[in-house]
Amino acid sequence: MIERLDYVSINGLAIASMAKAKNDMPSIGKKFRAMIELRVSQINGCAYCVDLHTKEARQAGETTQRLDCLTVWREVTFFDDAEKAALAWAEAVTAVATNGAPEHLYNILSEHFSEQEIVDLTLIIAQMNAWNRLAISFGHGPDARSE
Repeated sequence: MIERLDYVSINGLAIASMAKAKNDMPSIGKKFRAMIELRVSQINGCAYCVDLHTKEARQAGETTQRLDCLTVWREVTFFDDAEKAALAWAEAVTAVATNGAPEHLYNILSEHFSEQEIVDLTLIIAQMNAWNRLAISFGHGPDARSE
């Protein structure tokens, strides 16, 4: 992937504001947040963000098996009902232009999460979609790692 331009250098103030907002959603833990960010990035096909959030999830203690099976989370037994509700919500919000945000998914989500957590989760999803669009639009890809 060839980087088209360095959007961070061009408008670092706006990028820093976006990055700072990550600290304003404390109700969702780091490990779970990384999984949601990873799933949104997988859907959007953002190589940079898939690489970043896989690494963050590992650092937060996520297991390799759950990371390996995240794309097929509906087919495995090691995601609990709350995680499944959040992943379904993340997929719906990411595809909101096509599918809307179905009431039944919101109702399932609200069985497992407080209003604060639902707002924070939805902000995380929305922000991740924005980050994906920046990285993809401007050709920002991951550097090769040796590990």
